[in-house]
This record gives sequence, C-alpha cells and structure tokens, in this order.
Amino acid sequence: MLTIGRHQFDVPFAQAALSGYSDLPMRRMARKYGAAYTLNEVVLDRLVTQRGKKSKKILRVADDDHPVGGQLLGADPDDFAPAAEAMADAGYDIIDINFGCPVKKVLGRCRGGFLLSTPNEALQIVQRVYDAVGATHPVTVKMRRGFDDSAEARDSFFAILDGAFDIGVSAVTVHARTVTQRYVGPSNWRYLAEVKQRVGDRVILGSGDLFSATACIAMMRETGVDGVTIARGAIGNPWIFEECRALWRGEPLPPPPTIQAQGDAIAEHWREVAAAYGDRHGARFMRKFAIKYVEHHPLAKDVRRAFVEAMTADDLHAVLDTWYDPTKDWPPVKRRDGHGDLVAAGASL
Repeated sequence: MLTIGRHQFDVPFAQAALSGYSDLPMRRMARKYGAAYTLNEVVLDRLVTQRGKKSKKILRVADDDHPVGGQLLGADPDDFAPAAEAMADAGYDIIDINFGCPVKKVLGRCRGGFLLSTPNEALQIVQRVYDAVGATHPVTVKMRRGFDDSAEARDSFFAILDGAFDIGVSAVTVHARTVTQRYVGPSNWRYLAEVKQRVGDRVILGSGDLFSATACIAMMRETGVDGVTIARGAIGNPWIFEECRALWRGEPLPPPPTIQAQGDAIAEHWREVAAAYGDRHGARFMRKFAIKYVEHHPLAKDVRRAFVEAMTADDLHAVLDTWYDPTKDWPPVKRRDGHGDLVAAGASL
C-alpha cells in the first residue's frame, strides 16, 4: 500500500497535477481506469481566496472526486495559509505545494521551481501551510531535483527536502529533471534512488519519463520510490493506470485498447467535458485531450487532423463515427513501450 498521512491507497499510482489538464473530467477518467489518487491542476494561491467565478470553481469538490489533492502555487508565504485552509474546508483531502513548475512566466514571478533556489522562503511556505492545515490534512510537496545541476542547487534541494519532512509533510514528489531542463533530456532516476535512500521510511513519489506502465514499474524497482505520479503520460491515456495495476499484481501487460475501446473512452471523456463546460466551450476544450487519445490510433496523423478541425459537438461526434467505427478493418493499434516510443500492437515492449 501507499500511505500519505491518514490516506491509504491500494496501489502506488497517482495522476499528477497538470496545469490546464487535470480537471474533474480527466480525474474521473483516471479513477475509472484505476488511478488510486488524483490531483487537481495547480492553482495560484491568491485565486483561491479571491471571491469570484474562479475561486468557486476551484473550491467545488464533487462527491465522487476523492481522494483528491489540491496543489497550490505562489510566492508569498502569507498567501499560502488562507488558500490551504480554504481548499481543506472545500473538501480537498491532501494539500500539495508546488516547488517544481518550470514555466518561465512562473519563474519570473518567483513561484514554482524558482523557490528551489531560495530554501528559506520555501520552508517558510511549508511551515505556514502545515500550521494552517497539517493537524487535519496531509501536506505534501512537489519538487524537481534542483534548479539546475550546480552544487549550490543540490544543497538547496536537500535543505528543502529535509526541512519539509522535519516540519511534518507526509510525502514529497520528486521530478527527476532540474527546473532549467524543463522537459528536455532524460530524467535522472539515479538521483531518485539517492533521495529515497537518504530519507528512509519517509514517502517519496517519483515523476519524469513515465509514459508507459512498463516505465512506472521500472522506476519503482530501480529507485525504490514508494509510488509514482503520472503526468503527461496520462493525458489521453487513462489505460496506463489499469496497465500499471496489472503489472503490479504480477500479471501480463493487458492488450492495448481496441479501436472501439478508444472511441468509447473519448466519448465518455467528451460527455464529462460537455457536462462541465457546455457543448460550445467544451468542444474546443476537448480537442487538446482528443489529439492525445489519437496516439493509440493506427492512423493517428489523419485522426489528429480531423479532431483539430472539429469545432462543434456535432463535429466531434462525426470524427468518432468515422475514425472509431469498430466494424472497419483497421491496422494494429498502438501503445508506448518502456522507452516512451509508440509501437504497434504485437511489437516487443
């Protein structure tokens, strides 16, 4: 089991917080296919406490959306505590602090990954959040393995890691790239192994280059981390969670989703999006998910073009009817192998 504070999960596979993606529809899809724990997309602390439509949306937690983590981003320690309290009161089960976002706009405002370069400020934030909600809700931290590859960045990383656990956080997620790397180049799993060895029984979740169930299991075996948070690898690929469950049980990797299974999943995701945002806005919002789902399709380039051109709900249904007709004779479907490469069904993984 994976344990985060008072919460126990039957498998150690979670859907990460993904800005612009991990909304309620995506989280519901992830849960349906086996995610043990999901996180809402990262939100700015000040938006949580400012009255308006945005805060109402952030603080609306559905009855079936548990356990769910709320991830906060910001720069001022004074803003974190009231935001954490509001999210805890709204029904979020775990409060997560983002020290990992590598986006230039975020860094320029001294948020996210920038705070890895200022350990004193980072630990002030952790302390404020823990003081505000730690008695009732687990507090966790999301980090990258340093701001860059310098010795100073390494020292700052471990100062924050050790300090956060000393304060009382229940788990730390470590993305095995630096902030300056963003998403370029391989993640350093050896660093994850070093981190886990350093903290002992304390909970470390790994992240980075997890585009297949095979990679998720490999990360846990090679590094000893207690669980993994799947980020970009879960967009348009909810099946990754049931595949992880199968491998975790020692079973063979399930077959990749058939054309019909792909179409059914996209249609269900679309229904969730339409219910959340309405047909008009939802149709355009759904396209960014749809173009990730199509990676499993044997004719992905053509299907992607069709989804990009879809502007209305009727257009989306037409794409599904045309490209996901199970009665047609399609080439083999695709899935990602342990290296993240797309391969046809039946190919060696």
